Amino acid sequence: MNAELLIQEFTYRTSRSGGKGGQNVNKVETKVEARFDVAASAALTDEEKAYLLEKLADKISAEGTLSATNQTDRSQLTNKEKATEKLFKIIEKGLVKPKKRRKVPIPAGVKEARLEGKKRVSEKKATRQPVRITHKDEE
Repeated sequence: MNAELLIQEFTYRTSRSGGKGGQNVNKVETKVEARFDVAASAALTDEEKAYLLEKLADKISAEGTLSATNQTDRSQLTNKEKATEKLFKIIEKGLVKPKKRRKVPIPAGVKEARLEGKKRVSEKKATRQPVRITHKDEE
């Protein structure tokens, strides 16, 4: 994955932010949405595209675009930078492949400690039982 080429493929859309801000919010389009078309990317290999499409399927729209928005600042430029950073992190995280788990036998000491703990609990509960007195009946 070529990071610089990838960021160049991002497209941006602006709109008016919601919330507090008075006249600034009503006049200026400070909310920024960074979008990335996964399937049409030249910065990713076919294998990376397929992996992203599979792993981030819930975040990719019906058109095949991945997006991140930001509207925390009053400046469109800082919102654009933050949205770009967000989107880049999503893509980076999506490309990380988890390590394969290896099956390892349970160590003898761990088994022993577990059984010892079970034995202690069993003895503790046995002491809570009512005492049974047995008499030898006359025969």
